[in-house]
Amino acid sequence: MSDSRARAGLARAAARLKAAAHSAMPPLVLMTDERLADPLAAARALPRGSMVVARAYDAANLERLGGALLKIARRRGLAVLIAGDAVLAARLGADGIHLPEARAGEAAHWRALFPTMLITASAHSRRAVLRARSLPIDAIFLSPVFATRSHPERTALTPVRASLIARHGHLPVYALGGIQSHNAARLAPGAFSGIAAVDALAP
Repeated sequence: MSDSRARAGLARAAARLKAAAHSAMPPLVLMTDERLADPLAAARALPRGSMVVARAYDAANLERLGGALLKIARRRGLAVLIAGDAVLAARLGADGIHLPEARAGEAAHWRALFPTMLITASAHSRRAVLRARSLPIDAIFLSPVFATRSHPERTALTPVRASLIARHGHLPVYALGGIQSHNAARLAPGAFSGIAAVDALAP
């Protein structure tokens, strides 16, 4: 299967999950990281109505990446979240922020400062998902559902266990980790609101 057909298949699977969950959040999310050789090209290839989470380990690189992604987003109808830096997100005019699991507790602080921002957080366990329910968070990224190159040391949750955990969230949950067009059908409708990916959305 060609890369473009695989990406289209993943987008269709994400749209089905969104419809089954009656979610208002974007169905498909591109997560940038150092493995993604050309994040801007990947963003340009996304369907309208998708979302990008800009991640970079260096603050200057994050600002450059976020600014470049926002230019694409305005032309293509995408939402952009900045990972870990709400002040930068506000300065750039991004749609919101994405917090790692260890910093999910900051959500109330950032919600008070930036009430219109989207706030999402990572979760890697049932406990983390249950904790997120009490926080002003708009969506959770649950991972790793399948084995993934980004975190080879983590044991995959598996689609069945991840679906059970996601149902406890009572808020939109994105499936993340090792998801490709060929295994996306194993994600339970009604449990997940969408799909997030890195490699599978590379151009």
